[in-house]
Amino acid sequence: MKVRVTVMLKDGVLDPQGKAIGHALHTLGFEGVQDVRVGKIIELDLHGVKAEEAHEKAGEMARNLLANLVIEDYLVEVVA
Repeated sequence: MKVRVTVMLKDGVLDPQGKAIGHALHTLGFEGVQDVRVGKIIELDLHGVKAEEAHEKAGEMARNLLANLVIEDYLVEVVA
C-alpha cells in the first residue's frame, strides 16, 4: 500500500526558502506569484496492510518523525 505524506510549514511560520524562490521567479520575469511555500513529500510503501491501517501508520510516523509538529503540518494520503 503506497502512502504519501506531505509536510508543509504552518501558516505564519517564516519560509526563507519559499521567499528565495519567489524572488528568483520574479527576477526571471514570472509576474503574479504572490507567495511561495516549500515543503516535502515522503512516499512510503507499506506491505501487508490495508488502506485504513496504512493511513493510521503513516500518520503515526509523521507525528513521531517526519514532521516537526511545532512548526509543520502534515497530510496523509493513501495513493495505491
